[in-house]
Amino acid sequence: MHTLCARGTMKPEINAAVGFLSRFLRVKGHVNDRQVQTFSQSLQDILAEQYKHHWFPDRPCKGSGYRCIRINHKMDPLVWQAGQRIGLTIQQLYLLLPSELTLWVDPFEVSYRIGEDGSICVLYESQPGPGGMPATAATSSPSGNSGAVNPMVDSHISCKEELMVLGRTSPSKGYNMMTVSS
Repeated sequence: MHTLCARGTMKPEINAAVGFLSRFLRVKGHVNDRQVQTFSQSLQDILAEQYKHHWFPDRPCKGSGYRCIRINHKMDPLVWQAGQRIGLTIQQLYLLLPSELTLWVDPFEVSYRIGEDGSICVLYESQPGPGGMPATAATSSPSGNSGAVNPMVDSHISCKEELMVLGRTSPSKGYNMMTVSS
């Protein structure tokens, strides 16, 4: 896997996204541990290759749409590619994964939304450090507490926060930010 790109590491963000998707395969069954491992490694490699020229720690929102993993009546092609490597059909992937899922993989933050009107939940976040490398990281835990103190005291606004502030094309609903287990 490409652990570094010219602009900084993307490994923790990719690991968070892949871990999130892999848990659906493990929890919903019919996929053994070896298959889950192969799926995870394949998806890590696929995402690292896909994102290597679209990773901008100095401007995390740049390329966000390109890095977005989306399942919405159509399977994300990168997830589908990893699923094929373990012998899953597209129908099996639709049964194992949420039918409406948006997963944003951005420098310093990975978040998701299930359903078009669901809450945006943060899976991983870190503070930018010198050279675009994460200084501190927080991943959510089963208790909902983050794994490290991460006050996000700078003026950094995530791409998802911009979405919530600037509006959406679907009917508006209130948003609640919450941290979920990893």
